[in-house]
Amino acid sequence: MLEILYEDENLIAINKPHGLLVHRSSIAADTSVFALQLLRDQIGKTVYPAHRLDRKTAGVLLFSLNKETDQLIQPLFSDKAIEKKYIAILRGFCAQEGTIDYPLAKENGVVQEAITHFKKLAQAEIGIPSGKFPTSRYSAVEACPETGRMHQLRRHFAHILHPIIGDRPHGCNKQNKLWKEMFQMDTMMLHAKSLDFIHPRTQENIHIEAPLQPEFRRVLDILAIT
Repeated sequence: MLEILYEDENLIAINKPHGLLVHRSSIAADTSVFALQLLRDQIGKTVYPAHRLDRKTAGVLLFSLNKETDQLIQPLFSDKAIEKKYIAILRGFCAQEGTIDYPLAKENGVVQEAITHFKKLAQAEIGIPSGKFPTSRYSAVEACPETGRMHQLRRHFAHILHPIIGDRPHGCNKQNKLWKEMFQMDTMMLHAKSLDFIHPRTQENIHIEAPLQPEFRRVLDILAIT
């Protein structure tokens, strides 16, 4: 059963697990389980995805329950009227806070503006060598993407040389191998923590927050981050 975080007569939000596709896609033709179908079958209603999360990303995923609401909610994402917050575990000790203003190219080559704000929540160091370093260092950050480009957070953190742990192909192969061999962990450490917006039908202030998935919490425990 999917964990339902919010539901009214127009909108419903779930806590999407890592590894679950939002809907059927040509890039994963061998997959037969999707969040859209699971939620539809669980509540017995047609649902419309209001936005997207990467397959590897967990957290708040919002759906509309009717076409009218879908037509109202989608522009809020494109118009930057919805505040999105993510939690990520990065390689290395990153800056205390910062803004990544780095345009990203689409698959067709078109370059788009892309802006991400972040702040460090905690940092950790474990006694496992990493490359030429005697230890491995990590940062837990809260990230707020101002824009919504494909793989934006993954590409932006890789750009500043602090890739997300478990990310492929944008991450660090050495760190990904370390986590898989030492801790049997190959989940990408990116979690869509919350959405804040004004409800398009009721004009209420809506805050939806998703608790971390078990594998994310296990990594925090390994790093002794509370």
